[in-house]
Amino acid sequence: MKYQVGVDGGGTKTECILVDDAGRIVARHLAPGCNPSIVGPARAARVATNALFALLAQARIKGGSRAPTKRKSAISATLLCMAGAPEFWTEFAADLGGFGRVLATDDSLPVLELATRGGPGLVLHAGTGSFVAARKLAGSQPLELRLREARYAGGLGWRFGDEGSGYDIGRRAVARALLELQGWEHPSRLSALVRDQMGRGDAAAIARHFYDDPKANLRIAALTPAVLGLASEDEPVALALVIESVAGLLELASKVAAKLFPDIEPEVLRSGVSGPILTHPAVLPELRSRTPLVLHAVQGAPIEGVRRLLTGGGLAA
Repeated sequence: MKYQVGVDGGGTKTECILVDDAGRIVARHLAPGCNPSIVGPARAARVATNALFALLAQARIKGGSRAPTKRKSAISATLLCMAGAPEFWTEFAADLGGFGRVLATDDSLPVLELATRGGPGLVLHAGTGSFVAARKLAGSQPLELRLREARYAGGLGWRFGDEGSGYDIGRRAVARALLELQGWEHPSRLSALVRDQMGRGDAAAIARHFYDDPKANLRIAALTPAVLGLASEDEPVALALVIESVAGLLELASKVAAKLFPDIEPEVLRSGVSGPILTHPAVLPELRSRTPLVLHAVQGAPIEGVRRLLTGGGLAA
């Protein structure tokens, strides 16, 4: 029997699956995040490699190697859907032996597959970062063509925007809280939240902590679940800054829809939202009220999108 391997590699976790000829998942392995922009290239390669071999070991399959090989393998194809540095993952894929035909692509594609069910449409996704992905192709098409024709907007990283992301919401919350602690904004529950989370009582100490922390972007993004909690309790300042952040991503999605799908009415264009921020009960109704796009919450984890891409796209040689 021949198998295919699928990987969803992000900043938080790396999930691998082994799929049989019938499309069934016969083995899974979960590993730490492997985004090279976050953990560095060396660790990213190590995490991904170890995860792949752990998956094969779990299924008692031999054949993988850390270099190209002509040995026969039970793996016919491998699809890597990875976050960060496309060139890095292309090189990683080229050096991977014994995993059949290996293709590296962006981690937005599995979410897009789930949102559009393989057809034309778009998806808005927000986690630690954010992006809009879209595809014009209709019907069943070869996998490589579907990947090549996908379009990607945003996803510029925490330094340059990522509206609607965990980092952007956390950044806005910290900025507002610091002004409150300085006495320049009316106090809200945000200042107490940030003060308690950081264990520091004044604006200068909190700001200094973030500027001195090399992983400040991750610490800031980690504040977002608590900010969303305040928003769901109708805390007006928290709700306003969350909506202001996600509205930027929605505006980008509207531009993508207008440019790629000028002949499709927004009301019938397949449009999904993905991730815990955009599907949050305090956020999704607000998004729906601000656009003619009919936004539906994407069901299923990204790794299910990877499985769908593998089993429906004919990657195997």
